[in-house]
Amino acid sequence: MQNISITKQPLAWAVAMAVAGISISSLAQAEDAQQLKLPTAVVTGVAQQSPGVVVTDTKQPRQPVPASDGADYLKTIPGFSAIRSGGVNSDPVFRGMFGSRLKLLTNGGEMLGACPSRMDSPSSYISPETYDKLTVIKGPQTVQWGPGNSAATILFERSPEQFSEPGMRVDGSVLVGSHRRFDRNLDAAIGNSLGYVRLMANASKAHDYNDGDGDRVPSRWNKWNSDVALGWTPTEDTLLELTVGGGDGESRYAGRGMDGTQFERESVALRFKQENITDTWQALEAQLYYNYADHIMDNYKLRTTPATAMPMATQLDTRTTGGRIKGTWQWDNFELVTGADGLTSEHRLRARVGDSMMMGKTHSNMVKDAEFKQWGVFGELSWALTQTDRLISGLRVDRHKVEDHRDYLAMRRRIPTLTVATCKAPGCIVNPTANKTRTETLPSGFVRYESDLQSIPATTYIGLGHAQRMPDYWELFSAGGANGMPSGTPSAFAATDPEKTTQLDFGIQYAQGPIELWASGYVGRISDYMLFEYWTGPAPANMALSKVRNVNARIMGAEVGGAHRFAPGWKADASLAYAYGKNTTDGRALPQMPPLEGRFSLGYEQGDWSSAALWRVVAKQSRVDENRGNVTGKDFGESSGFGVFSLNSAYRIDSSWKVSAGIDNLFNKKYSEHLNLAGNGAFDLPANTRVYETGRTWWTRVDVSF
Repeated sequence: MQNISITKQPLAWAVAMAVAGISISSLAQAEDAQQLKLPTAVVTGVAQQSPGVVVTDTKQPRQPVPASDGADYLKTIPGFSAIRSGGVNSDPVFRGMFGSRLKLLTNGGEMLGACPSRMDSPSSYISPETYDKLTVIKGPQTVQWGPGNSAATILFERSPEQFSEPGMRVDGSVLVGSHRRFDRNLDAAIGNSLGYVRLMANASKAHDYNDGDGDRVPSRWNKWNSDVALGWTPTEDTLLELTVGGGDGESRYAGRGMDGTQFERESVALRFKQENITDTWQALEAQLYYNYADHIMDNYKLRTTPATAMPMATQLDTRTTGGRIKGTWQWDNFELVTGADGLTSEHRLRARVGDSMMMGKTHSNMVKDAEFKQWGVFGELSWALTQTDRLISGLRVDRHKVEDHRDYLAMRRRIPTLTVATCKAPGCIVNPTANKTRTETLPSGFVRYESDLQSIPATTYIGLGHAQRMPDYWELFSAGGANGMPSGTPSAFAATDPEKTTQLDFGIQYAQGPIELWASGYVGRISDYMLFEYWTGPAPANMALSKVRNVNARIMGAEVGGAHRFAPGWKADASLAYAYGKNTTDGRALPQMPPLEGRFSLGYEQGDWSSAALWRVVAKQSRVDENRGNVTGKDFGESSGFGVFSLNSAYRIDSSWKVSAGIDNLFNKKYSEHLNLAGNGAFDLPANTRVYETGRTWWTRVDVSF
């Protein structure tokens, strides 16, 4: 395994040195400074903060200990699950919805992966603890953050630093655990009333884990991220911030034919915000961003290539640039947010065979196969009908343009070939949509009513939303058309229609004294749902391994939860999440739907000590549609239910230091998630074998904050 050390990266080294200096200075002044105390408890569950919205602090330790990516972090929120393939880089799923049905943004920018099968999903480039806040807006109930958010909008956000006088702060953590797990996180800032410099760094690695039977599961990873933010705050109402960052890593997968040996990220973002412009013009925000993903996958660096296969490697990259501008106006009973956004995304790839042809980081022979452009306008209006009732509505219209730059469809894959001679090989056909362009104009909107009840301390809401989603790269370029892409018929690029979701969201949130209760439900209809179908045997030479087609579907489900502080220091939490989907075109279950899941925790907190137990219970899933799913996963049979029990304790040494420890899967249960990839033969895992999850795992974490 290639050793990726944070100290070998210039930016990360600068971050580490700066943070070390700040730490020493802060330690010397800690006794005299007024510091906020670190929270004592380890997070075992996340509740709604307001109707249909979940907000959580990404820096707090939580159980089970998350991997170093966004998907495993999201799994702690009821309604979320993930398609698993090993130890890291899962793909998030919310209410059974996957991919670009989730609008996932980091500090307002969109980071897209490059792998045709989403080995480097957008969430794999996210290090959650380098952000300050995670916000989840359920359903198509906002139009401010771009198109396509039919299932949810997910925002990983960093707050601007605020220094009224010269000062500094540092937050850091170190985690060690089973299977050589070793995480390091540093977040430091220095500044004054005119501006600041913020430095963020993260590194995480682990070895292959063992499942509940003690069998090794190929899953090791090693990755790092670092970012620097420069902020200018000439007044209390003005912010101009420039952020520059990068990262890289590698990971091997028990459920894939290749491993990821490069996840290189480059990011640049500039944002501006001016508040209190006039009595009615409350704010103006503008943002520009650039995100670049350079991904390499191969079948030989992190595994032994089977004798029946030859060493192969593929390099792919995605370059995304975008921006947004929006203004906020407020009158007596009205608030209006309106603006515009857009992005351009270019995808390229290069395929080679043999190690000698992939030596070094070269981008020679990279060929562009796809280019996406989107621009849109939006507006959201909030109307305070009374002191207790509100009506919120929004509308947006987007123009999409997609260009197909592939001359050939080679070797059952969507790879552009370099010469005409290459396309004479079996399985290669001329692309029927070469150099073609698709354009679509798609509207989206919602209306929601919220009411603070008079009889009980609760808020209810009901909202109707409609979202139209342009097919993404994976749906247009990673699979064949409606007939499996035989020569001479339309490809997925031409045959796949935009997806249209109409959904009713509703719920209630109650809080009084020691009791908190909340519930969110939804009922929806999806027209032209994009469904992947996989061949059950070897595909004909002129066909893709999978095809995508439009079907109609019905979805419904709910998340409910509550907490009760039933005695001094004691708190009980519980939540349930259920998602249902039906393919009404074929009269079958909608595939890749997570089963009913419950999370129950009991915690005790007294002074500087806390302890908690977490019991996660998942029902069996019998509603499946074998060999159908999405670009990453498919149903390959029913799954069994399971229960996993975990424990944790934490001790706050003083206002700046905290140590926590836990044991996940205390009883060493052997289990697998329903959303899962089949095993890979290179690791002696038959194709009908699920990838099993981690057995008993211990971890210890130290947090520091000055």
